[in-house]
Amino acid sequence: MGRRRAFDEDEVVRAAVGLFAGRAFDGVSVDDLVTHLGVHRNSLYKTFGSKRGLYLAALRRHLAEDVHPLVCALAAAADAATALRLVTSADLGLLLLAAVERAPADEEVAAEVTAALASVDQAIAGALGIPADLAAALTAAALGVVLRGNPDGVGTALTRRLDPLH
Repeated sequence: MGRRRAFDEDEVVRAAVGLFAGRAFDGVSVDDLVTHLGVHRNSLYKTFGSKRGLYLAALRRHLAEDVHPLVCALAAAADAATALRLVTSADLGLLLLAAVERAPADEEVAAEVTAALASVDQAIAGALGIPADLAAALTAAALGVVLRGNPDGVGTALTRRLDPLH
């Protein structure tokens, strides 16, 4: 009979979300994981299979705990300005890093990212009663604002231009 696990898998995955969101997949070594998560190398491999396995668990956790609640809130958005504010104020760091760093090289990550962004688009389209392509453009605009580091700027010119939608 094997030894009992000396760590809480849930806590490790949650901590890994922060580590990968702050430094990206390629910026985190297995030694970093061992040091920052307090998990022995053998336990990490036994539980998650690899660094990639832990990354996928962390990405899925991020999608469940950060992106899914955003989608639920977006489904109830009253107008474009509210939808934009919701997207720009959400914690989407790991999703955005996954989209640019891992998705081009990893089909499984690409599928997770694509599904998450599609759910954001669908929630916006449904809430605002607009076509899917316009909802995707709103999502892209909001994410662009986040990437440029100006989420407060959404409340000005962009939302004024979108107000005629309602």
